[in-house]
Amino acid sequence: MTASPPHAAAPVTTGAFDRDRAYELHPKVALRPERFGALAYSYDTRRLSLLKDLDLVAVVRALADQPSADAALGAVPTAKRPAVERALARLVETGFVRERH
Repeated sequence: MTASPPHAAAPVTTGAFDRDRAYELHPKVALRPERFGALAYSYDTRRLSLLKDLDLVAVVRALADQPSADAALGAVPTAKRPAVERALARLVETGFVRERH
């Protein structure tokens, strides 16, 4: 078993992704539109994430207005939905997107 280097930061986890829950972009995260999608910057953690898919960006922006992640994902073409859902789950795991209460 190998130990992690002492400078390695642990990922921020906020819980497991559930498509039936309501989510929103974390209020301390800014999205900057780019040709490829968007840059997401967390003012809390100073982390940067590249959203390399326009459908993912549209879903993230729509989350606050939808009753669930599943409803927001409904606008994504069926063939792309699994990849966009995985990317959204990762954004939840890393704290860029949070559950809405």
